[in-house]
Amino acid sequence: MEEIKIFAPATVANLSCGFDVLGCCLQNVGDEMLLKKNDLNQLRITKITGADLPMEINKNVAGVAILAFLDRLGSKQGFDIEIHKKIRSGSGIGSSAASSAGAVYAVNKLLDDPFTNNELIEFAMQGELLASGNAHADNVAPALLGGFSLVRSYAPLEILALPAPSEIRMVVLHPMIEIKTRDSRAIIKQNVTLASAIAQWGNLGAFVSALYTNDYKLMGRSLHDAIVEPVRSILIPYFDELKKLALDNGALGFGISGSGPSVFAMCQGDSAAEEVKSAYLNFLQDKEMGFELHVSEINKTGIRIL
Repeated sequence: MEEIKIFAPATVANLSCGFDVLGCCLQNVGDEMLLKKNDLNQLRITKITGADLPMEINKNVAGVAILAFLDRLGSKQGFDIEIHKKIRSGSGIGSSAASSAGAVYAVNKLLDDPFTNNELIEFAMQGELLASGNAHADNVAPALLGGFSLVRSYAPLEILALPAPSEIRMVVLHPMIEIKTRDSRAIIKQNVTLASAIAQWGNLGAFVSALYTNDYKLMGRSLHDAIVEPVRSILIPYFDELKKLALDNGALGFGISGSGPSVFAMCQGDSAAEEVKSAYLNFLQDKEMGFELHVSEINKTGIRIL
């Protein structure tokens, strides 16, 4: 294989109860990337559409991720990279993760799969380190593995793939403002009370259990965040109103997608998702705020070849 074109999906990280350790993969929102081998033993980003991003390899998350991959492999193979962004930067649905994960997935395929998808996560995390100052895996893991992912440990890195109940629908609303992950992380308190920690890990454990048992009501009761949401929510327009609308119209739960400003409403089935979508559209029609609205199933396979 001399070239490959892939779809790199958007993701929702944290999911309220799992800051930096929990994420899921979306089905119909994502970037496209085209990678070709070259004979120059060089990495070159030849084209970027949809976003104003650095073309320099060491300043671009895709380039940094590939460099980490090739360094581990001990390879000097060159590649030309095209990145076609459909996920807006700073949207909170894994824009940098899609580029990082998509890049290493594509290179891995072009070199006949020397690494498993799980092993690729470590390389993709280097792109996240460049983007946000933190090598987190809660976006790149579900992008590569599909479904829901749980980071059990960062040192050593251990990622668990979790089941994705078939009726889950994610309604994701992106207010057209940009919040940089690096800035959003800077406002988080570094110390939490024991009571908040106990509540958080109880909800995380319950959410994982609910995924295995298809207990949608338990999922909803578990989607609470007493640690990060109170701080980050003040940066998101109409956060309280959107949360109330989602829950009043049948959503299982509501929260901030990644670092924001996108928010998600998790729903059971298409009908509930459409109710929440309609409520959002009615609420926002007279507001002077641009937005994007996505309704998605859970993508169970992650990145795919086009």
